[in-house]
Amino acid sequence: MQDDPTIQELLEAAGDASDGDTTTVGQIVESLGENSLTPNLIFVALAVVSPLSGIPLFSSICGITIALISMQMLVGRDHLWLPDFVMSRQIDSGKLDRALQALRRPAGWLDRITRPRLRLLVRGPVRKLTQALCMICGMTMPFLEVVPFTSTLLGAVVSLLAFGMLARDGLFTVLGLAALLSLGGGVAWILG
Repeated sequence: MQDDPTIQELLEAAGDASDGDTTTVGQIVESLGENSLTPNLIFVALAVVSPLSGIPLFSSICGITIALISMQMLVGRDHLWLPDFVMSRQIDSGKLDRALQALRRPAGWLDRITRPRLRLLVRGPVRKLTQALCMICGMTMPFLEVVPFTSTLLGAVVSLLAFGMLARDGLFTVLGLAALLSLGGGVAWILG
């Protein structure tokens, strides 16, 4: 996979990962490239936003994966490692294909509107802060499995933040931070 793939290219690579009725997380990681931490992060975050999030424990596995990938980005690893229990998780290939199809149109739109801007937000210390926020969102997802759509909302936040890093477009970082603040404000209002 090239250095800066588009989201559509990521979806195509993930769709080509399967060789049977089921697809493992390991096959998807391999198709995206083990040294492609940001593409792997964005794909997992998009999976949480897709209809696949309705599968029991799917959001928890994705949250753990998001946290592990983000942690590895934070420490500067250039090669992805995930535990065997994550890599061996299987997804029905038909469901995966339907979820990828649902994401193709919005992915095309996102790919068309991005360009390098607000670069300060996708470099240096701000990039590390973004990676830390992605890690925290991922670590939170397993605890929110029982509350409908909360993992999906966190997946959308991580998708925006990861896409900002991938496309070097700080506008998506701003959108991700705004979504996270709105989500936090909503939770505080409900609990308050």
